[in-house]
Amino acid sequence: MAEEEHDLMSREIEEDLRRERLLKLWDTYGTYVVAAAVLVVLGVAGWQWYAYRQARANDAASSQYIVALYDFAGKRSFDAQKSLEELLTKAPAGYATLARLRLAAFDAAEGNTADALAAYEQIAKDKSVDPLFGDFARLQIAMLNFDKASFTELRNQLSPLAVDKSPWRYSARELLGLGAAKAGKTPEAKTYFQRLASDKATPPGIAERARVMMVVLTEKERAATSPPATEKSEIPAKVAPSQDVKGEDKSKGAPGNGKKAK
Repeated sequence: MAEEEHDLMSREIEEDLRRERLLKLWDTYGTYVVAAAVLVVLGVAGWQWYAYRQARANDAASSQYIVALYDFAGKRSFDAQKSLEELLTKAPAGYATLARLRLAAFDAAEGNTADALAAYEQIAKDKSVDPLFGDFARLQIAMLNFDKASFTELRNQLSPLAVDKSPWRYSARELLGLGAAKAGKTPEAKTYFQRLASDKATPPGIAERARVMMVVLTEKERAATSPPATEKSEIPAKVAPSQDVKGEDKSKGAPGNGKKAK
């Protein structure tokens, strides 16, 4: 009985000591604990508010961007440009970049190649732009410069976009094939087109064009290697003057022709 009372007293003493230590700790650090808890609550609430605002901004920008595309389709280019220019300043980064790309595409379609190239180059050099959009801008630059760029320049621009991990690899490989064909590098061009035609993941339109180019280039090679056809030169035979049965030349007048008979 005495041992049980002793154990009970010991536990009560330990609890009193523990409570006393906790009170001392609270007196010392309680303010910091409360502040940390408040910061956690405010942080969570702030993040949720920020996510809500971002979702609302994305929804609004998405709607405005789609309306601008409809305006372009309906030949209301002025309204479309105005909507996209508004997105440049107030939309989230992704939709702002989409607006920049669409405005550059409009300039290119209208024949304002210099303005389109300047816009695409700004996007390609902008470090804050998503790499996906930056690579797309580089692809458009290569397309606009295709006619005047050498194949070496074209290959330097497009090789990074033609790798297996690039989402723009199929368009880049098609441009490289066309550039090689334009430069007279038929075997290299066929390599690009054969790769596109045999890849099951190639978009149908690009795959079909690649097959057509394979046929065209094959026929070109065949025509270049086949010997030229020789044509027999026909020399017209010398026509002898017609004669009568007596061997007289009928081309001349008959004897006494034009003279009176005696």
